[in-house]
Amino acid sequence: MKRPRLGRPAAPPGLPLIPRMFAVVAAVLLVGSIALASLVPADTNLRQAINAMDGMAIEHAQHAFVGVFGRGFWEAMLVPLLVRPVWMIPVCLGLICVGAAVTALTQASPRPKQHRS
Repeated sequence: MKRPRLGRPAAPPGLPLIPRMFAVVAAVLLVGSIALASLVPADTNLRQAINAMDGMAIEHAQHAFVGVFGRGFWEAMLVPLLVRPVWMIPVCLGLICVGAAVTALTQASPRPKQHRS
């Protein structure tokens, strides 16, 4: 007769680690964006929020990005982000993480065997 094992039972197989991490990050970002949308005035954009925390942060970031990537990168990629509502950036990143979690989950799950008749 086998003796029962003491201690923690073996964990059932669950989600792989990478999709779970993306899902947690997505949940944090989406909940954070809801908090920002409800706590910050509706017309606050990202530039105003960053300036409220540190008045020189935008200028320092501009000098750093223009020095490394050039003025075109700053004007084409980052300035449009600064005029978006402050809650929209975490929503977009959260949706990207949801997509990455679903993609990683479908990549990690074994494909069912097809039976030939």
